[in-house]
Parts: sequence; structure tokens; C-alpha cells
Amino acid sequence: MTALEIRNLHVAINDQEILKGIDLLVRSGEIHALMGPNGSGKSTLAYALAGHPAYDVTAGQVIFDGKDLLELGPDERSRAGLFLAFQYPVSVPGVTVANFLRQALNARRRAEGPEDKGISIPAFRRLLKEKMDMLDMDHKFAGRYVNEGFSGGEKKRNEILQMATLEPRIAIMDETDSGLDIDALRIVAEGANTLKEQLGMGVLVITHYQRILNYIKPDYVHVMMGGRIVENGGAELALELEEKGYDWLREKHGLIAEA
Repeated sequence: MTALEIRNLHVAINDQEILKGIDLLVRSGEIHALMGPNGSGKSTLAYALAGHPAYDVTAGQVIFDGKDLLELGPDERSRAGLFLAFQYPVSVPGVTVANFLRQALNARRRAEGPEDKGISIPAFRRLLKEKMDMLDMDHKFAGRYVNEGFSGGEKKRNEILQMATLEPRIAIMDETDSGLDIDALRIVAEGANTLKEQLGMGVLVITHYQRILNYIKPDYVHVMMGGRIVENGGAELALELEEKGYDWLREKHGLIAEA
């Protein structure tokens, strides 16, 4: 079973410590929700795991599928099976969704075996149609330029399609609900649920609010404040946060309100 195990992780940006000792274990087939107010360090954790160079890991370990993730470059982490769905996906004008995904898939295959010549165009077309059908997506979507002119919901669905095509072992969804209306949120959440069920993917959902968890049912909920995980529980913890907000946890753990 694939697992992402974070042990006492400390991360700084410009010499300012943001994460102050994170411990977290995400296994394949599990959905974890990481909640917390603005400035608590949730997105810092996502980018540090992905290998963003601006985030300096000062202490701790991250073990992914038996490997020391921190010794791998961002591309190596991706090829090992870690995926980050961005809060604000960028546009790539002139590159179609299909071409982008085929190049990404071939890059992974060549890394696993240099003799691999990559997936043929006919085979890739069959694969992509299969994945789009699984996610109930119009095949015309594949001919559009990556995120160019996409609505917020379409950008997030494109991230789900990337996950379906690349089949990562663990996916981190960084505030995927940001800027989505209820219909778009439901569609994206259904796609994530499908991938978890059909591919056995482990998912870490980073969010401010409980609303996405109405559609993506977490096995575990973690609350981050002040760069630490201060509370762990099941789906009922997210409902309690929805009802009470974060102040009761700040009081419980002796934390001042975060900006």
C-alpha cells in the first residue's frame, strides 16, 4: 500500500518558519481533509511537498512509497506518483489539453524506462476518451488550449482529468473549491470520488470550508493552525467547524487569532 508519511516537518520561507512540526500519514484509498484559517500553513505544506524551491525544509522527513521524498526534484516526485492540483491553474496558450497530457504521460513513461518510445497517438486517443467518459466530460474539451478561456470550474475539471490520465498514487488538492459555484463544485468532487474509487488513489483535500466535504466524504479531518496540526478527527469534525468556526479551537489550544 502506497503511503505519504510526513514526520515533524518544518518549513520556512525567507527565513520565516511557517510549518512548525507537521505529522501526517495519507495512505492509498484514503481521503484526508486538511482545514484551517488563512495563514495557517496549508498551502505551504502542499508546495513544500511538491518541491517548490521557495519553500525551505529545515527539519523533518517525508517518506513516500518507501522513498525519501525530500531528496527528489519536483519532476521526480511527480513521476514517483505525487500530484498537486493547483488553487490557481495557469493557462498554456497554443497547447491543447490532449497534447499537454500526452507529453506529460510520455515524460513519465520515458523516466521509468528510457527505452520506452512513448504511447502512440491512436493508443493515447483511446485512453483519453476512456478517461473523459469516466469523468463524464465532452470529448471536445481535449481540443481546447490548456486553461485558455476556461471558467473556474473547467480549470478544476482539467486538473481532475490530468489526475485520471497520469494516475498518481497520492493527490494533493490545494483549495480546489476556491471560486467554484455549487454546480462546478459538485462536478469536480464527483470526479475526485470516481478516481479514489476506481484507481485507489489517496487524496489530501486542502480547504477553508466544509462545503466541498458535502461531496467529497473524508475518512479523516485535520485542522491546522499556526503551522501545526492541532486537531484530528473524522468527518464530524468538519461539521463541528462549520457550526462553531475556528475560535473554539484557538481557545482550546491557546492560540491567538491568525490574520
